[in-house]
Amino acid sequence: MTAGATVVLRVLQERSRPDAATFLGSGKIATLADACDETGVDLVIFDNELSPAQLRQIEARLNRKVIDRTQLILDIFAARARTREGKWQVELAQLKYLLPRLVGAGVALSRLGGGIGTRGPGETKLETDRRRIRQRITVIAREIETVRRRRSLSRERRRKASVPTVALVGYTNAGKTTLFNLLTRESAQTSDALFVTLDPLVRRVRVVDRFEFLLSDTVGFIDRLPHTLVAAFRATLEEVVGADLLLHVIDVAGPGRERRETAVRSVLEEVGAGDVPVLPVFNKCDLVTEAERARLQQGEPGALCVSAWSGEGRQELVDAVAARLGLDTVRVTLKFDPRNSADRQRITHLYQHGRVLVHVARDAEVSIQADVPRRWLGRFVNERGGMEA
Repeated sequence: MTAGATVVLRVLQERSRPDAATFLGSGKIATLADACDETGVDLVIFDNELSPAQLRQIEARLNRKVIDRTQLILDIFAARARTREGKWQVELAQLKYLLPRLVGAGVALSRLGGGIGTRGPGETKLETDRRRIRQRITVIAREIETVRRRRSLSRERRRKASVPTVALVGYTNAGKTTLFNLLTRESAQTSDALFVTLDPLVRRVRVVDRFEFLLSDTVGFIDRLPHTLVAAFRATLEEVVGADLLLHVIDVAGPGRERRETAVRSVLEEVGAGDVPVLPVFNKCDLVTEAERARLQQGEPGALCVSAWSGEGRQELVDAVAARLGLDTVRVTLKFDPRNSADRQRITHLYQHGRVLVHVARDAEVSIQADVPRRWLGRFVNERGGMEA
C-alpha cells in the first residue's frame, strides 16, 4: 500500500454506532486479536478516526501498535513532503493530532506552597511535552501565516497584471499532475500512488501569442478529509480559493467515481471555494469505451474528455479554459484622444495586452484596430465609448 505496509488481513463490522470504549464490539476485538496472532500482524490500522481513549483501549486489548485513518494519512504526507512549507504543514497537523493523545502517569503540576520545604516537583515530563508541543505549534503556525501572506501578495500582483489563475483539483490519484505536465510541458513527479503532490506548483500556460494563464497543481482530496489537515494546509488551499477557474479532474476509470466527486465538492465547500467556477475534466478516457464516454458527457454536457497520459484532448481543454476565462480574442476598433492622459495609458495597455493590427492617428484622434482578450476589453474603452466591434 502507499504507506509501505503489506496488507494481510481485513476485518469489517456493521454496527448502528461505534462502541464508546473500543470502537468495535468487545467480541469483534477478541476475534481480531486472535486473527492478528495467527497471521503475525504487527500493526493494525482503523479506517476511521479514533478517540485517544479508544486508541489506548484497543492497543491494550490487541497488544500491538494501532493507528487510525488520520495518523496513516499524516504518515504518508510526512513521507511525501519535500519543501520546507510542505514539511511545516505536515508537522503542524501531526502536532495538533498528537497533543490530545499524550498520556502519562506522572503527578500533576504541583505547587504545594510558597515556603521552603513545600515546593512541589514542578512540571512532569507529560506537562513539559505538552508545553513544548504548544510552543512548536505556535512557531509553525507563525511561519505558515508568513507563507500565506506571501502567497496572498503574489496573487494580488497576478490579479493586477490581469493574469488569470487556474487550479487543478480532484481526488488523490486522479491524474492531476500528469495533466499539469501535459498542459505546461513540465516534468513534475507523478506516481500511481496517493498524495504524491503536497506542495502547489504554479506554471504558465500560453494560449496564443502573448495570452496566457497560470496553472496550479494542488494536493489531492479524499473523502472524510481530517479537519487537522484542512486547517494545516489552508495556506496551500488558498491557491484554490483565489483561482479564477477550477479544473475538477475526475478519474473515469476508477471505482466509486460519484462518491469521489462528492468528496471533492465537499472539501471545496469546506475551504471556501464553493463559489469558484468549475470545469469538469474527465481524465483517463482512453481506458473507457465510446459508449461510456457518451454517457459521461450526456450526464455533464459541459465536461471534457481527455487522457493526460496520451495527450488526447489537450488543445480542446486549453481552448475551453481560454473561453471560460475570456482569453478568447475579439477584433475591435478603438478610438482614443491622445491629449487625454487616461487614453494614453489605455493605448499603452492595448499594446501590452492586445495584438495591434492597424494604428491610425488623425488630428485629435487615434484609431486602433486590435485583437483583444474578451476579459480585458473593458479596460480599453474610454469614457466616450470609442469602440466598434
